[in-house]
Amino acid sequence: MLNLNLPQNLPTAAELPHSDDTPVDNELQELIPGLLKAILLLNWVERWDWFFGIDMGVYYHPDQPPIIPDGFLSLGVERYYDEQLRLSYVLWVEKVIPILTLEVVSANYRGEYSRKKTDYAQLGVLYYVIYSSQRRRKPRLEVHRLVDGEYQLQPENPVWLPEIGLGIGCERGTYGGITREWLYWYDESGNRLLTPEERVKQAETEVTQAQQEAREAQQRAERLAQRLRNLGIEPDSLT
Repeated sequence: MLNLNLPQNLPTAAELPHSDDTPVDNELQELIPGLLKAILLLNWVERWDWFFGIDMGVYYHPDQPPIIPDGFLSLGVERYYDEQLRLSYVLWVEKVIPILTLEVVSANYRGEYSRKKTDYAQLGVLYYVIYSSQRRRKPRLEVHRLVDGEYQLQPENPVWLPEIGLGIGCERGTYGGITREWLYWYDESGNRLLTPEERVKQAETEVTQAQQEAREAQQRAERLAQRLRNLGIEPDSLT
């Protein structure tokens, strides 16, 4: 149950600052959450009970600055309210704590392994995901699950998240023409969900194969008709 010990006369999202004008440290902090959201939009297109925010303030108290994850997922909320979309994510309005937050570590740590980890645990975020492409000896992807108020590292890749119905993991792939390691969603069998680009290519391949099969079928029909004519049988007479 959401209990934030809030005062009365709470402000709305429109009355709260929705940008601190702080740029992201690197492009990955935008692209990695963007890819995860794009895959969800493709696979959950018929669902309206979820929201994935990117670099958006999460307000937990009107007198405190928001927490701003690189990405976060909430379930059981409206995907959008109106054409203006969300300015920020206000907990006393949404009444749902994000189930997952994501931090993409830049060259300079910003408290991902300390302050933010504590903040998310106190807030009650079930899964805290950290990705650091700079790591060499330790795993670049860490998925932490909140157990009795403390985060416990989950060792697998991908990690199955039963409360979400998806797994999350990392592997090499191509997104936006860039081949590198990306974060993806996975099904329960460990199969990676396709990106929008891959879905388009898959559809194009299926159309090409169908066209090829149609041409081959037409060619077989024409060869059969010619054999019948060689035997003195007019193919049209058989119908």
